[in-house]
Amino acid sequence: MAASLLRRCAPLLACAWASLAAPQIPGADTRLPVQLDAQSSDLDYRNNVIVFRKVKITQGKLSVEADQATANGVNFDNSHWQFRGKVRINVEHGFLNADDADITFGNKLLTKAVVNGAPAEFEQRRDQTGQLARGRADTIVYDVKAGTVVLSHNAWLSDGPNEIRGETLKYSVTEQRVVANAAEQGSQRVRITITPPAQKPKP
Repeated sequence: MAASLLRRCAPLLACAWASLAAPQIPGADTRLPVQLDAQSSDLDYRNNVIVFRKVKITQGKLSVEADQATANGVNFDNSHWQFRGKVRINVEHGFLNADDADITFGNKLLTKAVVNGAPAEFEQRRDQTGQLARGRADTIVYDVKAGTVVLSHNAWLSDGPNEIRGETLKYSVTEQRVVANAAEQGSQRVRITITPPAQKPKP
């Protein structure tokens, strides 16, 4: 029964993460320059570490901003960034808010993002239908190469009337499949709420 419900809910969860099916974050375009604006910067040449404050990185419709960012260089071909304080990742038709984020860039694309919050929040509006998809968890890990999104600790996903909850939810972008392993749920159980559409009043 639970497996059947998960299969039924796959389309609603797919809508929440449909834009992640592309090999890059929606709105990013490697043909466009990467722009970095910051209130201040502190460069440690010895350790090759740069600290930016009140920073915003933009490429096309993609942007990442935070109170502080620490990076091992500004080469977006291969670099690791730590964002702290009021982190906001803007993508096409949506955004993600978090307290902190560890982001890896490769070939001028975001390849992996690990975000944490109380909770971290995701929101995206589907371009085809205008339907709003939302998700939240204490930790969200998006692995572009693996094509997976993992929501851990108080995970919740919704497309509006329908929702799924669990301690850990893993969504495969390529397979459009939701996995909630029993071993990862702790003492919790996976809960799915499917709200039927409102019936039209009879004439």
